[in-house]
Amino acid sequence: MKPTHLRLRRACAAAAATGVLVAPAAPAAAGSASGASVAWHSTPASAAAATPTPPPSPNADTGFTPLTPAVAAQLDAAVRRVMREAQVPGVTVGLWAPGKGSYVRSFGVADKATGAPMAPDLHVRIGSETKTFTVTALLQLVDQGKVGLDDHIGAYVTGVPNGDRITLRELAGMRSGLFNYSMDGDFITQLEADPEKYVSPRQLLDYSFKHPVQFEPGAEFDYSNTNLILLGLVVEKITGRPLHEVVTKDVLGPAGLRSTVFPTSPALPVPYAHGYTDQTASGKVEDSTHWNPSWAWAAGEMVSDLQDLRSWARTLATGTLLKPATQAERLKTTPMDIPGAGYGLGIFDVQGWIGHNGSIPGYEVLPVYLPSAQATMVILLNTDSQYKGQEPSTLFGEAVTTIVTPDHVYPGHRPVAPKTG
Repeated sequence: MKPTHLRLRRACAAAAATGVLVAPAAPAAAGSASGASVAWHSTPASAAAATPTPPPSPNADTGFTPLTPAVAAQLDAAVRRVMREAQVPGVTVGLWAPGKGSYVRSFGVADKATGAPMAPDLHVRIGSETKTFTVTALLQLVDQGKVGLDDHIGAYVTGVPNGDRITLRELAGMRSGLFNYSMDGDFITQLEADPEKYVSPRQLLDYSFKHPVQFEPGAEFDYSNTNLILLGLVVEKITGRPLHEVVTKDVLGPAGLRSTVFPTSPALPVPYAHGYTDQTASGKVEDSTHWNPSWAWAAGEMVSDLQDLRSWARTLATGTLLKPATQAERLKTTPMDIPGAGYGLGIFDVQGWIGHNGSIPGYEVLPVYLPSAQATMVILLNTDSQYKGQEPSTLFGEAVTTIVTPDHVYPGHRPVAPKTG
């Protein structure tokens, strides 16, 4: 068993992971581009994500390189290089910075069978970016006085190991000590055997709770999808509504996100990119587009597109859906396992970039916001197959930020030693 099999497990794409060989994608993937849009002008964020902060002037030194045609050419070359090296079928990269311009471009293919090109308007599964929506729904309930961050999970969900001591804050901050269900051997075997099978939240908890707790509540940082399943159940218990309805009405609606969905089936909204993964029983790359994402639920089941993730990255980082005090609590980070990185409540700060990444078999996303430049970066790709022990979204993020924000390179480190268990 690969220790990081089903790589929804890690908090940010920079976390330690074992190497997985990548099967070759379509030869044209790295050389073609579609849906290109490179503009040397200011591109404001959507009204839903707007804040009163005035945009920096075009000449202001925000640490963000102006997106001139020459810089766009550098970005094109860097993206194509990563695609060749990591054998990524298709990727879309979006950059927006007030006064510095915008860059939106797709490369490669969305469907290896038909050769259909990758395009900026395609939907993709967003994996752990889902956590940001689940935690936002919880924090809205905090704002309404219906729940407290320091409440114990045992008050809402029975049978949780250390449930009378683990707080909701520790769950959201990945400091509970609960075993990550997606690392359980039986879970992996059964999911590989039938990836289209529905798995319930309680079944996911059963995979986790058969393992002993890993450490005392709050003692360490350890990324666990189990934490988010529990928080999803808390949201459902308090509201009396299914999580997907709460997120849709209370988060997606106010945020103005019309292309983002919390699905209740494996179906994807059209148009969509096909996803490809090597997280299979044989280890060979397969089309995972229509695998059932129920096993990820509150931790990673959602679907979105480029423009919605652009808007959400800013909304998430600036806290426009929450009271200022609650957003301040969310942004209080504790150290992760890489320099210059911290994890808050369902959110990270990596070298100044605030947000969360996502990975689920077949897809990866990296939507982040840099407050110092009011800049947004969104990267979407249709594979999660690692290259030399790193997530491909990390490789793209590093290549892009090296050019546009050299003082804030994501993730700003070399791979740490792989975990072995």
